[in-house]
Amino acid sequence: MKRSKAPLLLAFVLVLAGSALLVFKTRLPQGASPEGAPRAAAPGSLAPTARSRGPAAALHPSQPGADGVEQPPTGDLVSYLRSRYGARIRDPHTQMRMLEQLMRHFQQLNPTGWEADLLALLQQAFPELYDELALRLRQRVGYEKWMKEHHAELRDKTNDERRAAIWQERNQLFGKDVAEKIWIAELRNQAVADSLKAIDALPNANVQERLAQYKQSLDKTYGEGAQAHVQTHQQELMNRFLDLGSVQQDLRAMTPDQRAASLRSIRKEMGLDEEALRRWEDLDRRRDVRWEVGSQYMSERELLAQQHSGPELEARLTELRSRYFADEAETIAQEEQSGFFRFTRPRQWGRN
Repeated sequence: MKRSKAPLLLAFVLVLAGSALLVFKTRLPQGASPEGAPRAAAPGSLAPTARSRGPAAALHPSQPGADGVEQPPTGDLVSYLRSRYGARIRDPHTQMRMLEQLMRHFQQLNPTGWEADLLALLQQAFPELYDELALRLRQRVGYEKWMKEHHAELRDKTNDERRAAIWQERNQLFGKDVAEKIWIAELRNQAVADSLKAIDALPNANVQERLAQYKQSLDKTYGEGAQAHVQTHQQELMNRFLDLGSVQQDLRAMTPDQRAASLRSIRKEMGLDEEALRRWEDLDRRRDVRWEVGSQYMSERELLAQQHSGPELEARLTELRSRYFADEAETIAQEEQSGFFRFTRPRQWGRN
């Protein structure tokens, strides 16, 4: 009886083994054979490099990495690079964006041999530009090395001195024309900052005249792309203008109606539509009420501080904060315990 069960048991084991093999084959990466299938890295060991596995096998899923920067997607990295960067690959700024993304990617995969893996990929993706891209990579690596070596020295310089030293090194490493194309966004941002500084210093100019100068500077800095840039950076650009001391001084001197009209004009000139303008006006009104309440609270608080001290003062302040701020009373108390009094800071019209 025992002998009769043995063939059946053997057959059952063979069926299970065949099923497992079938499942294993169906889970292989596309284009891989069982013999060439990549093995999982042992815990604590480095994953196989792109050079040993081929570009497609070396990829991470498309998701932010540890530094919050997007990683290349799973799939064919060559196709990904050509699709994302190919149309503008001759532009130095595009080249640098691509190389920096790839540097982060390959440094995670192979910290010691990442550069050779990256170069091999560039040879496949853009063979006609390989020499130029390889040079750009060497320049980028040299620039990073210089920044690290001179970190302490740069830190001790003034902002203008630091900027001058960095640009001198960029021009030397990359060439002036290429460096300006790579860091075009930084140059434009600095141009806007310089324009705002000059606008802030204009004598006897009113808010509308300063705004006109600001818009002209944006047109000059961004050229044909000025309107698109303003449209996509409305909040940032408005804030930079409203943060000017001269603009705040003028707004502070206006009547409430004049100030509301001026703020509306600024926002409209920066491209906000009617619905957005109404939302801002509603926010301004709520801010006005809040600052008025805060002013009244601080007046009563000061009076209480003159009349009471110790536990008696604390009890009365607790009641006062509860009466004025309800659910926010505890937050206000904690701020005051840390030495911060929100209603004694300057009012920034259109900003807080």
